[in-house]
Amino acid sequence: MRAVELGHRLVAVGTALSVASLVLTVDNARRVRRPGLSNIPAAEPLSILIPMRDEVDTAERCITAVLEAADRWHGPVRIVVLDDGSVDGTDAVLTRLAGGDERIEVRRGSPPPPGWLGKAWACRQLADAALPHGVYIFIDADVVVQPHAFTSSLALLRDTGLALVSPYPRQVAVGAAERLVQPLLQWSWLSTLPLGLAERSPRESLTAANGQMMVVDAATYHRAGGHDAVRGVVLEDIGLLRAIKAAGGRGVVAEGSTVATCRMYHGWHEVRAGYRKSLWSAFGSPAGTLAITGLLCLMYVVPAVAALFGSRTGLVGYLSGVASRAVSARCTGGRTWPDALAHPASILAFTGLAVDSTLAHQRGDLHWKGRPIEAHR
Repeated sequence: MRAVELGHRLVAVGTALSVASLVLTVDNARRVRRPGLSNIPAAEPLSILIPMRDEVDTAERCITAVLEAADRWHGPVRIVVLDDGSVDGTDAVLTRLAGGDERIEVRRGSPPPPGWLGKAWACRQLADAALPHGVYIFIDADVVVQPHAFTSSLALLRDTGLALVSPYPRQVAVGAAERLVQPLLQWSWLSTLPLGLAERSPRESLTAANGQMMVVDAATYHRAGGHDAVRGVVLEDIGLLRAIKAAGGRGVVAEGSTVATCRMYHGWHEVRAGYRKSLWSAFGSPAGTLAITGLLCLMYVVPAVAALFGSRTGLVGYLSGVASRAVSARCTGGRTWPDALAHPASILAFTGLAVDSTLAHQRGDLHWKGRPIEAHR
């Protein structure tokens, strides 16, 4: 009898939290910052900084789009691409592209020094080659920007007076594994982070960013220590925004589906490998990972299971999770139906990926693109 009563209480608590998260998702979808051109930004130096390591399949598409967007900017522009030790032919593609357009500067990266992770070191080298003033835009090689991406993103940065904005590209998901996991990226901050408060608050816990595309004021970037401040941080994008907050700046994640797209991973193998390298660090410790994934399962899996056995409370909880996913998808240009209906399965997949990443970290078995991650915990 006590077990049954406990089960009912868990369903009720999970449902209440799911409903609260839905309310926050709706509010965030209404207030989230979006790049636009209400005001044309003043001309100022702009540096486009692109790290690449083994990106032969995406390099040309990325740079072609960057060049088109750079044509729309009416101030000084420098485009710097760092070939970070590629072995798949990326260097040949970059050499050809640079030979056909003098606006592209290709640099050969050096191996990360002790204490540095590869992405942070690549971005540090790019920042060293950037124009000394103005704005830096860091873009990953699998991102394709729209022609108005730079003008509208800089307008958002300057209109809001923020030091960093991170326009979250629309995530392209193909196949069951990608569609199950990738939509959780935008949903995670839309459903949990009060964006208005996060924009104003210096607290580290109220921070979200996406290294796929980050627009940052150059002066504040240097005052915060740049990527030196996050040299050993796996989630260097969030770490950079925290460093900027600590230096007195402010920043926030933005809804960037109209300015850029990104297909982050291709199929289950890449999805697992990509999340394996970083999820262990997302929640601070194994205990934190257990607590957060347990909470997510309480909110979105327990009510759904209860609904299967006829629980009306559980049905409310399940539908709240589905509605939260649907609102997130509509807000960020994602696929709404039928994907949102599988939200409990998405949470279970995410939980499995988080556990897999944590166990790999404890075994010292973390690598990404041929480089060990474990050495820089």
